[in-house]
Amino acid sequence: MRSKLNKALLYGIVDMGYTKAENVEETTRALIEGGAGIIQLRAKGSELPEIERLARLVLPICQAAGIPFIVNDFPETAKKVGADGVHIGQDDGTLEQVRAIVGEEMIVGRSTHAQDQAEDALLDGFDYIGFGPLFPTPTKKGRPGIGVENVRAVQGTIGTRIPVFCIGGIRRDNLADVIATGARRVVIVSDLLGAEDISAAAKSVVDQLEKAE
Repeated sequence: MRSKLNKALLYGIVDMGYTKAENVEETTRALIEGGAGIIQLRAKGSELPEIERLARLVLPICQAAGIPFIVNDFPETAKKVGADGVHIGQDDGTLEQVRAIVGEEMIVGRSTHAQDQAEDALLDGFDYIGFGPLFPTPTKKGRPGIGVENVRAVQGTIGTRIPVFCIGGIRRDNLADVIATGARRVVIVSDLLGAEDISAAAKSVVDQLEKAE
């Protein structure tokens, strides 16, 4: 799945803050139909049994599409359901600690909020990073945007080695500006999950990213 990870331009997140549990499968399919190359399940505040239940709904859809399925925050759950990867934040332990749970084959991503954190993640051996939030975003309440000043540098150094997905407050109406700063891969959450046609919205994002390659 690492080869599929390296090809992905749009990272889709099925965020339970924006998606009803009964719509998880429909949302997942729509993101994939629109061109998302990775799907992550993010269920902040949910109990582990519910996260596992939702993961078992999303996983087969990703498997059928041949794209990586990532569980946010919980390595044990990712391993239990047979996910392709897990994504962890800065305060969620080291790569070594996660690998002790999930093994060497699973994709492991790291959230980074500054250039030095991005560089550390590369040196540590993470498979990809999220870089942001570029702008203030309701998915990360209380966290200020880091701006776009370092996007080009991070993309030019780390992004030539592992995928760098810019995240945080990115929308279809500011995507062109984000691309102009050097971003080549993005995560978009609320603007896609809140769209009337998720698949069409995702496709419009992928089309812009493909033209920028």
